[in-house]
Amino acid sequence: MFTGLIREMAHVVSFKNNFLTLKAEYSPKIGDSIAVNGACLTVVRHTSDTFTVELSPESQQILAMQNYKDEVHIEPAMMMGDRFEGHIVQGHVDCLGTISSIKKNGNSTDFYVSLPSEYSKYIIPKGSVTIDGVSLTVNDVMKDSFRLTIIPHTVENTLFKRYKVGTKVNLETDMFARYVYNMFKGSKDKKDELSWGDVDRIMATY
Repeated sequence: MFTGLIREMAHVVSFKNNFLTLKAEYSPKIGDSIAVNGACLTVVRHTSDTFTVELSPESQQILAMQNYKDEVHIEPAMMMGDRFEGHIVQGHVDCLGTISSIKKNGNSTDFYVSLPSEYSKYIIPKGSVTIDGVSLTVNDVMKDSFRLTIIPHTVENTLFKRYKVGTKVNLETDMFARYVYNMFKGSKDKKDELSWGDVDRIMATY
């Protein structure tokens, strides 16, 4: 389990034969779980200043592999008693999102992210979403996209400074949104999609 708060940017040393080797100040142990650009991976080797994780072919098909170069976000798995500041992140990437528009908004920047329609039902206004492992708040939700407003500190200290229109990103929807939606979707007699308004009305009856 993770929080979506990036510990540091690790430098990519190499990516060969399914093994991704990173150099970072953080030094994990063999067998530790670590989120790399939001994907939970297992440490299989380490040296005095590097560590290596292994990616299965399935992981490589799901993840935005073009972002696994130069620098990547890393976050160690939470330990019991750690301070909780982001939101609950599993490190299980649901799908790829695409940066569809980038616009300045005062002292911040709006990033619009499109996603496959089957996952848009889990994106909630003012809810949480994880982009390449970064915990963020959703501002607006459209049919197949949503808007994030990113402050300069986050842009400068994450991969957001490199994102352009068309960039693919790892996207994990909010775990609670998925659970709540699937708990209540069978409560409707209609065959159409369950809306969050429906969920509110159902929960109000309890």
